[in-house]
Amino acid sequence: MGFIKDLGEIYLAGNYQRFPVAFVRGKGTRLYDEEGREYLDFCAGIAVCALGHAPEVLAQAICEQAQKLLHVSNLYWTEPQAQVARLLCENSFADKVFFCNSGAEAVEAALKLARRYAWKNFGPEKHQIVALENSFHGRTYGALSATGQPAYWQGFEPLVPGFRHVPPNDIEALQRAVTGETCAIILEPILGEGGVIPLEESFIRAARELADKNQALLIFDEIQTGVGRTGRLFAYEWYGIEPDIMMLAKGLAGGLPLGAMLAREEVMAALEPGTHASTFGGNPVSCAAAQVVLKIVLNKDFLKEVGLKGLSLAQRLNSLKEEFSELVQEVRGKGLLQGLVLKVSASPVMRFLFEEKRILVTCIKDRVLRFTPPLIVAYREIDALYEALREALKNYPLKEVQNA
Repeated sequence: MGFIKDLGEIYLAGNYQRFPVAFVRGKGTRLYDEEGREYLDFCAGIAVCALGHAPEVLAQAICEQAQKLLHVSNLYWTEPQAQVARLLCENSFADKVFFCNSGAEAVEAALKLARRYAWKNFGPEKHQIVALENSFHGRTYGALSATGQPAYWQGFEPLVPGFRHVPPNDIEALQRAVTGETCAIILEPILGEGGVIPLEESFIRAARELADKNQALLIFDEIQTGVGRTGRLFAYEWYGIEPDIMMLAKGLAGGLPLGAMLAREEVMAALEPGTHASTFGGNPVSCAAAQVVLKIVLNKDFLKEVGLKGLSLAQRLNSLKEEFSELVQEVRGKGLLQGLVLKVSASPVMRFLFEEKRILVTCIKDRVLRFTPPLIVAYREIDALYEALREALKNYPLKEVQNA
């Protein structure tokens, strides 16, 4: 690797710890670097490339739309945006959609909507937002303030006031935190960056009940879990309850930037003209891509396959837990969002997969390996990951085990 890395080190901000590889093309679940080496991708741009890399149907839709209309701003209507909004509303709890460009922007929109709705209906004193410890909602100021990880706050305080954080799955702590001043509760059904921690159904139901009791809104951050990732279109469908607001991004446009904030009509009505906006939000090209993604993912057979592949991945990971009980603590997740939690540092395993097997995964919270492959991943590729992980754990340095 040479020119691309050198150029990037000269001109790009140093806020990322990048792997020593530069990718130039991809196809399906595979990526290729500038020297032509092939990598198996179990990261998918961090749960973004739902249909894999460079799917022809997606590329064709993007090209066709780019030749017709790139941008006109949200001062006017465009068909791709309206069609995506229709698909989202017809297949969810929501009545209305606001489009933006990213997950963090969708979170900002949701937080503003929650406070605006409370202000209009109950007054300015009802403004507090309850979030979870170890959660992650983004790096802009509102999203950062909702994020329950102080490590991300360092050097950026003071944060936006009015946020309270409680431990995930602690119903009693949630009950103490939610009061008449609470305007919203914000949850990730599975805490992704927090370590792939699924919320218990009893906790989610308690959040819904507390929100109703206190005239607060329930917000689901489905930026990582939405668009089929867990085996259903949206993760909330597993729990038999509906949120009032939901955020999407990542896999929504298959690799192009697109975020969405969905809400019930009564709630979204609080966003009157002039209260919020996004210049590029819902641009025609990203929405053309999202139409393709949604139409494919909405196929029941497709979602069933995601669920079966997720089960296969979980079974493979659990067999590693049984075989390497001295190294593996547990397996967490749902569908094709899975985490292998180690009792030792996961970084050596991630490095082994990258350097020796050319398999891409992410490592979070030091001891959690996260797997978010494209939803089109093949069973044989899950087997290949399993064999590589098995080899890595089998050869894990005994010295590191003893010192962990």
